Amino acid sequence: MLRLFRTREPPDRFDIAVGGEIYTIAVRRLKASRRYTLRVRTAQRDIVLSMPLRGNMTAAKAFAERHAGWIAARLGRLDDGVRFADGVELPLRGVLHRIAHRPAARGTVKAEAGEPPVLAVAGDLPHLPRRLTDWLKRQALKDLTAAVERHTAAIGAKHGPISVKDTSSRWGSCSSSGALAFSWRLILAPPFVLDYLAAHEVAHLKEMNHSQRFWRLCEMLCPRTKEAKAWLRLHGAGLHRYG
Repeated sequence: MLRLFRTREPPDRFDIAVGGEIYTIAVRRLKASRRYTLRVRTAQRDIVLSMPLRGNMTAAKAFAERHAGWIAARLGRLDDGVRFADGVELPLRGVLHRIAHRPAARGTVKAEAGEPPVLAVAGDLPHLPRRLTDWLKRQALKDLTAAVERHTAAIGAKHGPISVKDTSSRWGSCSSSGALAFSWRLILAPPFVLDYLAAHEVAHLKEMNHSQRFWRLCEMLCPRTKEAKAWLRLHGAGLHRYG
């Protein structure tokens, strides 16, 4: 007699003890993975272990436990989020600004010179976070549109709609139709970093890959590509603290 058994799906997470605390580690089985890797995601405040499709969960847990010290150190470096409020400081185009609530001011948000510079937000206090976030998104879209137009003109490419989103896993994307999307938090970074991300996605309009030809094109459009990539590795995760 042929007996049928229902196979159980492998667990997609497990718990380990780190520094006296119990943490859940999410597991991702990836076709392209050849080894086990760990990542602490700043924006989501979680831990992800990537492993080959045929990887062993017992080996995955042992790998995570061997790196418990690294996990604890990375989790300890995570800062609390920075809420938009009167008196709080945040970077705008790489320069630290102080938020100032101006209830009687006209308009919505105005950047004012000073030491430090000020972002004056008008209206009722409960609406300050939304007003400032909306204004930052408009500034990001303006700067990114200008950078995209400059880079597409340089290589004779055409782009689709440009949008800004509240993303946590990627800074930009380019669809097969040429639509470009970016994280609005790029407006917090220095201008050369925003320019690099615009050049990166514009380069994908010609090369939908990360080949040597793609990187040559990217560096032609943005000579500070390597510097911008290094900046993002060091400081990019911290931009997700804001707002």
